Amino acid sequence: MTREIHVARFDELDAITAYRVLRLRSEVFVVEQDCVYGDIDGRDLEPDALHLWVSDDDELLAYLRVLSGPPEGTRRIGRVVTASHARSQGLAADLVHKALAATMGPVVLDAQSYLVGWYEQLGFKIDGEEFLDDGIPHTPMRLER
Repeated sequence: MTREIHVARFDELDAITAYRVLRLRSEVFVVEQDCVYGDIDGRDLEPDALHLWVSDDDELLAYLRVLSGPPEGTRRIGRVVTASHARSQGLAADLVHKALAATMGPVVLDAQSYLVGWYEQLGFKIDGEEFLDDGIPHTPMRLER
């Protein structure tokens, strides 16, 4: 087993990797969390969007994407997801660290509220009031750099 972290723009993904990314996001965010929403929102295709994932041979284990704001001048981490059987191995933290190394300036995200403490361990601070997004409590967070 060879675990690797990959970073690419969407147009650099091969069809199989793009399929695996969308499948993992659907398995966790739509099926596991029982939340019907439009995951394929068009932002994956933005020219400055970065896609980061951890693979183990041919299996995609964890993923996140980095977009430009809002707010303007920031980078936004989102769609942080880990396959159920690969959780608690530090993969998501590895991806966040890699995303931070690949970008500059402040970074924002909307954390599922139960993960606020986890993001705080990575240096993020609460940056607003909790809100519901598709029925799931989220908390805005920010990392100044």
